[in-house]
Amino acid sequence: MPIRSDEGASCGVASQIRLHKLTKRYGTVTAVDDLSLTISALGVFGLLGPNGAGKTTTLEMIEGLRQPDSGEVWFGSLDVVRHPQQAKARFGIQLQTSSFFDLLTVAETLDLFASFYPKRLATAELIARFDLGEKAQAQVKTLSGGQRQRLALAAAMVNDPEVVFLDEPSAGLDPQARRHLWELVHGLRDEGRTVVLTTHYMEEAETLCDELAIIDHGRILATGRPKELISERMPGALIELAPDTALPAQPHFAAMTALDRTKDAITIHSSDLSKTLVDLVSWASQSTVDLAGIRTRSSTLEDLFLSLTGRSLRE
Repeated sequence: MPIRSDEGASCGVASQIRLHKLTKRYGTVTAVDDLSLTISALGVFGLLGPNGAGKTTTLEMIEGLRQPDSGEVWFGSLDVVRHPQQAKARFGIQLQTSSFFDLLTVAETLDLFASFYPKRLATAELIARFDLGEKAQAQVKTLSGGQRQRLALAAAMVNDPEVVFLDEPSAGLDPQARRHLWELVHGLRDEGRTVVLTTHYMEEAETLCDELAIIDHGRILATGRPKELISERMPGALIELAPDTALPAQPHFAAMTALDRTKDAITIHSSDLSKTLVDLVSWASQSTVDLAGIRTRSSTLEDLFLSLTGRSLRE
């Protein structure tokens, strides 16, 4: 069931988040570089990019946990940079690595977090909502990775926040625990809350995010709905060949629009899959080149990131 506080849910008054020319440097390294972005008031918004892209630093500045060197962060009419404590009272934050007291129980941990806020949700309600009933009186040190992540999410919800921030929420989880967590995130969205998350998992971004921003080296490369970004920027289909396939240095097949070479594969982009395949197979037959392992597929966010940056999300 949806979580509701005794005073009525705050999530019905969610506000838009606006970043303007946000910059953060660490010595000579610019982690976030003149970044401007608008995050819609409702739904799941993702920052997608590889490790070291500036996602966590950006999130921490939005949350009011880290002071930017320059730029503005607005939550509705609230200036987060100048009034971080007011913002934190309305935010729920799950850090990339959550530290708990190992000897406290799950219930005691949630009671402790709730004591920091004047407004709170009932601990029993949070335990039920995040499937921690069997572990309510268990010490935190006994929890599995998935259970700890659910506890971290429950702790982020103790103040009935309007916006929930999740930094790499499924990192290190097995596939089953990851999908369970995704269901919980969708549940928060369906309650009318705003969820802002960072991820470097392509499938997670495509599954969870209503909108996303692709970020690399502290800059926004593209924003939009995942399917629309792919269809607009990566139309057509892809043909994948083994990385050692003996293609010409600069091949050109019918309807081919681009070609990428990585250590894992050679990828041919095609605006007309049938035409490209016919031409490719004809060339291979004449050149006695083996096309074993050839496969075709639709474009993904990973392909879009590669086309924008020249490297894989996983690099």
